[in-house]
Amino acid sequence: MASTTPWVSEKPTALLVLADGTVIEGRGLGATGQAVAEVCFNTALTGYQEILTDPSYAGQIVTFTFPHIGNIGTNDEDIEDLHPAARAGAVGAVFKADATNPSNYRAASHLDQWLKRRGIIALSGIDTRALTALIREKGLANGVIAHAPDGKFDIEDLKRRAAAWSGLVGLDLAKEVTSGQSSVWSETPWVWDEGYGEQTQPTMHVVAVDYGVKRNILRLLAGLGAKVTVVPAKTEAREILAMQPDGIFLSNGPGDPAATGEYAVPIIQDLLDTDIPIFGICLGHQMLALALGGRTEKMHQGHHGANHPVKDHTTGKVEIVSMNHGFAVDADSLPEGVEETHVSLFDGSNCGIALTGRPVFSVQHHPEASPGPQDSHYLFRRFANLVRERKGEPALAERA
Repeated sequence: MASTTPWVSEKPTALLVLADGTVIEGRGLGATGQAVAEVCFNTALTGYQEILTDPSYAGQIVTFTFPHIGNIGTNDEDIEDLHPAARAGAVGAVFKADATNPSNYRAASHLDQWLKRRGIIALSGIDTRALTALIREKGLANGVIAHAPDGKFDIEDLKRRAAAWSGLVGLDLAKEVTSGQSSVWSETPWVWDEGYGEQTQPTMHVVAVDYGVKRNILRLLAGLGAKVTVVPAKTEAREILAMQPDGIFLSNGPGDPAATGEYAVPIIQDLLDTDIPIFGICLGHQMLALALGGRTEKMHQGHHGANHPVKDHTTGKVEIVSMNHGFAVDADSLPEGVEETHVSLFDGSNCGIALTGRPVFSVQHHPEASPGPQDSHYLFRRFANLVRERKGEPALAERA
């Protein structure tokens, strides 16, 4: 039943209106205006800036279950979208506590100022546990987030907008966040007291197909000796192969994989006709599965956080990983010759595949983290070793 919950005593300046008619009142911050999107929750304790700039969150409003967001401020380094001017990432954010003044030596601005510059609408002062419980019970919700400093809202219109939005199923959002042209990436991972480095003597060439790639993925590839050429999502296989890559990477990204697959799958199938090593993450994992004959499906509440246990069947080890996806590969749809390599220990959903006897594999989770644990960094070395093996070079230790 639709309800209005006055969780703040003063006049609300922001609302979250769900498709079922639920109206949640809060205090607005960040950009003003309205945005319709899917409402999800993220359980990470840190990394709010990286989360909000992850292109995989395009078309989503992120509810943070950790209550204190914004207390370390923001800076120009902890962003994950490749093209900040395009503002790829979440369109809205929901917090429990008000953002305090920053207290961190790296802080360059207050969260509120940063949200305004990014065009992200946010509200605080609500019971995020209750909203999370609602999503867990009823599934990912469509909704409208609205911020008006004068507190004037047309609630009935917001309800209609929320109810009318068709949701992420069938939406190809990769085309909205992908690169407009090819570029070369050379920045390496952040080091304490040094910042980011630069790869000046690459030993391999990796072409990264950009469905909404995160910067830290590219940094880790560069850190292992790769010159990384980032190409738009619709780049044809012949153009990619003309670049003479030693390896091909299929990136993360937002939206419905089946919709993106309409143009991505034929390209990947052509790339699979070669012996070049291929590695996919998140949407790239789903694209690879579709290209190999599998199916994807919408999840009830998705996986969003930095505390998810995943088992690697190739080693028998369990690792804690970062997750961000609302669609998953249907393991039962995988054809013969495709091995399930990783599985979620929360719900048993597929988290990794490999092509038997071929240097081709992918994972659903985010081994680059940012934010999150670094248990899965070894997967980048696994990919680098497939490239090195093809080139006749000695392997790196899989776990540094």
